Amino acid sequence: MGAYIVRRLLLMIPTLFAIMVINFIIIQVAPGGPVEQIIAELTGTGADITGRVTRTDVGETLQSTGTEGDGSGYRGAQGLDPEFIKELEQRFGFDKPLHERFFEMMGNYLRFDFGDSFFRDRSVIDLVLDKMPVSISLGVWTTLLVYLISIPLGIAKAMRDGSRFDWWTSIVVVVSSAIPSFLFAIFLLVIFAGGSYLDWFPLRGLVSDNWEELTWPDRILDYLWHITLPVIAMTIGGFATLTMLTKNSFMDQIGQQYVLTARAKGLTERRVMYGHVFRNAMLIVVAGFPSAFVGMLFTGSVLIEIIFSLDGLGLLGFEAAFNRDYPVIFGTLFFFSLLGLVMTLLGDLMYTIIDPRIDFETRGR
Repeated sequence: MGAYIVRRLLLMIPTLFAIMVINFIIIQVAPGGPVEQIIAELTGTGADITGRVTRTDVGETLQSTGTEGDGSGYRGAQGLDPEFIKELEQRFGFDKPLHERFFEMMGNYLRFDFGDSFFRDRSVIDLVLDKMPVSISLGVWTTLLVYLISIPLGIAKAMRDGSRFDWWTSIVVVVSSAIPSFLFAIFLLVIFAGGSYLDWFPLRGLVSDNWEELTWPDRILDYLWHITLPVIAMTIGGFATLTMLTKNSFMDQIGQQYVLTARAKGLTERRVMYGHVFRNAMLIVVAGFPSAFVGMLFTGSVLIEIIFSLDGLGLLGFEAAFNRDYPVIFGTLFFFSLLGLVMTLLGDLMYTIIDPRIDFETRGR
């Protein structure tokens, strides 16, 4: 197993490199880079959705702006001093060739130096660490609830296939999968967060403003009070697929010969299901855990963070992409790509824990 882990770790290097190359090229050739964003802000042709763009350094440089055409080729740059445009390019590193910028960035990343945000006046690491608690809270609690609900429900549906219970729960699963999580989040806000009916839960934030003044038991209750509605909204949209996957996996195993043999030996149905079928059927469920966790941690929570005013990594990545904040874009991309590769490896290792008969090292020879 040690050799297999080493091979997988070594394979992560070219995989991560390819991911960064492809995304670097796509983002670099996309119109509306950081220089264009600054020009749009200065000329009044663009808007900043975050309201947190730093213009101090640019404003000082703008004092040297002339009135003649700059000839730089940037849209909307007419009337700006060419020297000012060049200084902007130097600030953002666009005075260097494309390949030189990429390898310089990757060299910094190998030292875990992700640079500073173009527009927030903070380091990328500080931004990620600052937003991490929100995303981890959403991802961990949602993934935990999804698995705690989906696996028992999927097993129960498989054991009662075709029954009235299976029929009614299938309706619930289909309806929940058809409703986007952000629409359900809005519904929860209207009903339970002081919309038109009840005022049981807070409207925004991860904790209350006076959280630091509370005792530890009150802090825990306050945190759970704030996280309840966002987690419920994300859980509703995530448990349907895993439930059906669990059911179908168990149904496939129930028809195998070893199950018929176990029943013929007089074993109880519970012993057959949990002593024999469970280990084999859960393999495919475990395989989907890494991608499910990373998806909940980042991509799945963007709209939920916006609706509930939760300042997490999903919202950070969205704002960075909108504002062309390249250090934040590539820093978060590198982090989540590496996290996804590591979680995939952990998922493979969990295979061997659930079923010791699986030996990746032998299969790889």
